Amino acid sequence: MKGRKRHLVVDVMGMVLIAVVHSAGLQDDQKMAFGQVLVRLWQRGWSRLSLLWADGMYEGSAGLWAMLFGYVLTVVRRADGAPPFSPVPRRWVVERTFAWLGRYRRLSKDYETLTINSETMIYLAMINLMAHRLEPG
Repeated sequence: MKGRKRHLVVDVMGMVLIAVVHSAGLQDDQKMAFGQVLVRLWQRGWSRLSLLWADGMYEGSAGLWAMLFGYVLTVVRRADGAPPFSPVPRRWVVERTFAWLGRYRRLSKDYETLTINSETMIYLAMINLMAHRLEPG
């Protein structure tokens, strides 16, 4: 199956801490997809984080994976009776980050052959975004 899935860990302002890209053939609800995110988060020195907010797709065994690394996983859900396109608390931060990244041409489509190149392009786009926030123009 062609395609990529992107998993992002962002801070409360939407800045990327960790990006994990893998093939679309690996399902989100499998242990391996979320495990890759947690391993990368731990290896890069983000062990001081304590609380992770996640989409409903990460419910189930993902909480056990998070406990193994010392994190508390809170699944954010849409309120009952909420309109379909209403912002979900805390999840809109990640969605906004995906929108920021979508403005970069190399990330708008799947141009990269290797997943590591796609991850690198995410980091470069975020560096560019942060640099323009510090010094516009």
